[in-house]
Amino acid sequence: MKSEYDFSKGERGKFFRERARLNLPVYLDQEIQTYLQERARSKGVEINQLVNEMLKQDIKLIEAVK
Repeated sequence: MKSEYDFSKGERGKFFRERARLNLPVYLDQEIQTYLQERARSKGVEINQLVNEMLKQDIKLIEAVK
């Protein structure tokens, strides 16, 4: 890294987008990913749809116990 950077021509907020949506990456253990891929394939759905359905069910169970 340089000892000094010149920001005199910089523009604050140039790339800021107020309504930008950030999709967080999720990293699964290999055995979990393999299991979910096989399960999604057998159900004929994409893995993200399967994971979202599973998480929604878990949320419902957690909320029901509260």
